[in-house]
Amino acid sequence: MKRVRMWRVLTLVLVFAMVAAACGDDDAATTTTGGGTTATTTGGGTTATTTGGGEPVVVCELAYYTGEFAPYGPSLTDDIAFPIDFVINEDPPLGRPWTLVSEDLGTVGEAQAARTCLENHGAEILVSQAHGYRTYRDYMIEWVAEHDGPLGPSVHGGTIPGNLGGKASEPIFRAQGLDEALGMTGILYAESIGAETVVIFATEVEGFQIAANAAERAAEAVGIEVLARIDAPAEQASYRAEAEQIATLAPDAVIVQAGSVESATLIKQAAEAGLSLDWIGESGWVQPEFMNTLGVETLASQQSVGFAGFAYDDTTPAWDFFQPLWDGAPGHGPDEFGDATGLYHFSTYDLMVQTALAVEYGGSYLASDWAPAMHEVGEAPGTVCYTYADCLALIRAGEDVDYEGITGNGTYTDGGVNHVVQSYTPYNADGTKGAQQFIDAERALEVLELIAVDAVCDADNVCTW
Repeated sequence: MKRVRMWRVLTLVLVFAMVAAACGDDDAATTTTGGGTTATTTGGGTTATTTGGGEPVVVCELAYYTGEFAPYGPSLTDDIAFPIDFVINEDPPLGRPWTLVSEDLGTVGEAQAARTCLENHGAEILVSQAHGYRTYRDYMIEWVAEHDGPLGPSVHGGTIPGNLGGKASEPIFRAQGLDEALGMTGILYAESIGAETVVIFATEVEGFQIAANAAERAAEAVGIEVLARIDAPAEQASYRAEAEQIATLAPDAVIVQAGSVESATLIKQAAEAGLSLDWIGESGWVQPEFMNTLGVETLASQQSVGFAGFAYDDTTPAWDFFQPLWDGAPGHGPDEFGDATGLYHFSTYDLMVQTALAVEYGGSYLASDWAPAMHEVGEAPGTVCYTYADCLALIRAGEDVDYEGITGNGTYTDGGVNHVVQSYTPYNADGTKGAQQFIDAERALEVLELIAVDAVCDADNVCTW
């Protein structure tokens, strides 16, 4: 294993951030197809063309077209399609173009969607094992042991404990850190603005519950009083009772772990109850649905509204390549899904690019080759490179590479969690995103070590959490 190098620009210490708790049926269709043909998803995804003469590689996304995360679905699919369409399939690893298939898990559940990806579609890459992983972990462990795959890049895997993954027998690599760190980051921002009391609101979704639990533990660690923990069902049309409860408690700030539409509904109804507070949410608030539901009039009535997340580094050649490509790509850019600063956009891009580079470096689509290669291509020493094409050329020339992306320096923990820089992003009065504010990394590491929860595994690798 190579030594880990710190991100030279933003922080002295790199710590985990969050994975947003963002989040098919057999009707889900292929998003990209090999050999120069095109196809379109049934779940609202995009159309794409691939190039390359090898046998196509099926990349199957565990997608969110129905259920509590349905508003995110088309955008999240596009985040995966974008690097495939515009970068990876221009010169695919090992000469095999990637074909994207999206399986909706909102109705059938994640376990069934994963089985469909593997057993029906023959997926060699399974994207975003996440909230439901505990329900089918035994199945995945057995499948990987028998097939030496699939590869498991995950955008939404922050609910999976940090000591699981990152190795050939459990090849899960998470783009955005852990949901625990998301909850902690919200509390650390509240601390930075002088909040002494908070209310924690969360919907009854596993990722949000994990983040809310972490927020409670972090609040205790830093000396902030939690006046109440309010849990509510997801997808309710109204959260007026919860808003009135918050008004009665009158906290300095509210930590919200809920989907974008539910969160905006809560804030609107709190404003109607006469509240004006600091609202600290989670990364799903970057989705257009949040501000579309909230509205600038409600935003203006509050002391502040913003979300905890992780930073992008716009000082490197990786950003210089990605930003104009994203913002100028037909069917993928700001008019459809927001600009390049969207957390899911750049973190998914980094994850998929590093996945492809590790395939080329490892020489196969086997987990036993890919998992160690994910560590190798992102860690020093090696020739630093910032784009897929440059890194690919170096790998094919026999060089050791060190991919530095937009989220950081491309290093993952032994458990497969990406090192990211935590941040808070406020909304401006006109509804646009303000400048990202970095959370003190040493303070975050200190608190994270106090609140982290690992899975407990027995000698047979049966784990509980």
